[in-house]
Amino acid sequence: MTFRPCAIVPSYNHHNAISGVVDALRALDIPVLIVDDGSETATRETIAALHAPDDGVTVLRLAQNMGKGKAVIAGMNAAHDVGFTHGVQVDADGQHDPAALPELLRLAALHPEALISGKPVYDDTIPTSRKIGRWLTHVWVWVETLSFQITDSMCGYRVYPLKACRSLLQNEDVGHRMDFDTDIMVRLFWRGTAVIMTPVRVTYPDDNTSNFDVLRDNLRITKMHTRLVLTMLVRLPSILKNRPPRLTPATHWAKLEERGMSWGLWFLSVVYRLFGYRICSLIAHPILLYFFLTGGQQRRASDAFWHLIGPQLSPEIQPGWLQSYRHFRSFGRTALDKVAVWMNDITLEQLDIVDQPKMDAVIKTGEGIFIIASHLGNMEICRALSRKRSGVKVTVLIHSKNAMRFNQLLTKMNPEAAIDMVEVTDLGPATAIELQDRLARGEWIVMAGDRTPVTDSTRISTFDFLGQAADFGQGSVILAGLLKAPVYMMLCLRDGPRHKVIFEKLSDQINLRGGNRTDKINHHLEIYVRFLEKHTKKYPLQWYNFFNFWQGSKNPADTNNRN
Repeated sequence: MTFRPCAIVPSYNHHNAISGVVDALRALDIPVLIVDDGSETATRETIAALHAPDDGVTVLRLAQNMGKGKAVIAGMNAAHDVGFTHGVQVDADGQHDPAALPELLRLAALHPEALISGKPVYDDTIPTSRKIGRWLTHVWVWVETLSFQITDSMCGYRVYPLKACRSLLQNEDVGHRMDFDTDIMVRLFWRGTAVIMTPVRVTYPDDNTSNFDVLRDNLRITKMHTRLVLTMLVRLPSILKNRPPRLTPATHWAKLEERGMSWGLWFLSVVYRLFGYRICSLIAHPILLYFFLTGGQQRRASDAFWHLIGPQLSPEIQPGWLQSYRHFRSFGRTALDKVAVWMNDITLEQLDIVDQPKMDAVIKTGEGIFIIASHLGNMEICRALSRKRSGVKVTVLIHSKNAMRFNQLLTKMNPEAAIDMVEVTDLGPATAIELQDRLARGEWIVMAGDRTPVTDSTRISTFDFLGQAADFGQGSVILAGLLKAPVYMMLCLRDGPRHKVIFEKLSDQINLRGGNRTDKINHHLEIYVRFLEKHTKKYPLQWYNFFNFWQGSKNPADTNNRN
């Protein structure tokens, strides 16, 4: 099937942002079809001025306002008639992040029969009323589809397969206004169109012009859900027969990490302040259940982990939903511990350092060190208590802005909780010099070693990990060698009511100069991998890499020397 997409941009009185939306789409070399849904004079003139077919921008004007759904349908028909295979629906108000479009298009090209939809990752600009309303719609859609596959049906940032849409629209009446996005998605799902959700950032600009009529559109949406539920009951045999397959393309860990962390921790911190640890732990269960039920990729990653490690540990471990939920509960307890330690409710007396004399000796030297950590256990405990115990200043190297937001949240909870963080998505000379200065001042630099790079897919080595080939980023070892500091491996694991700190030296100094550079990297990295594997087997419930850790790996014998 030829893949030929175009963007469909419905607009009703959006004249402030539409030029920027079109420019962003054309920068990605995608043809644009603007549907002017009977806009008033100012917007009509702005949109008309954008009409430039030779430059890939076409304007279709409806004589009167028909509603968002009708505008998108008109765009679909026009796009299909001139040979486009897919329509990329993009809102005209600038809410949608153009940087997410390449991923939407990539998934659509890989799965041309599927509907590819954005799953919003909101910032603080989303109104609370919208957040609540969207959540209620999510629940109704799960009922209507008898599935959790559609995790957000209201995002207007999606790629439609036009052939499937035309067939649907010729035979069924779909909502014409703000009920359109959910209505068409559910009905396509009933007909067997698979749905793939991918995270997209969404913001509500200060000058945003919303066409959502609170009374009328909420009434339309209520009627739509009523109609869909009744129709589902009538068509149940057909809907079950046409149930689409679940498509789960490989997703990089960086696109999964943000899911709900900021607002979830914020909520826990508020409840914690009001009621304390025990009550907060009880209240956290419904939140965990929600993330468990809606986090399909994370849940499947957990299940794959238990199928891999379970037989190695005990025949009594039965992989499945119950075991994965225990895994999620462990993660929830760790999130609560993060809050507790920064609220000064986890103390040094609850911390057991396996080889305390060794750590004390390092602290006594006043020397800066490089620590390779992981997402096994809870390093937050060590970061928080390091200042209380020894006054050691810790700098954490992070790969995502979500970690920055987490730090900002901690600071609001407790001004003394601020952690020095340095983003290393693209590590340049200036950052390396800054880190060397920090080491010279006796600081400890911490970097996770169990994640592959966000941008550079060549800096990867593959090892047998828990009996299957897995990719590990080389960045931690390379940076440690560049900084010429002593290198340690460190974990903090919950052990009953207490926390255990494991602190082991990897190297006095990693020297990557001279020949066999790749072999040297892999030598040190494998020491870390075996260290991580050993303790993962002891504390499997505290493995918090909730993505398919083994998804991109080949046979380790074939790929262990990649550079």
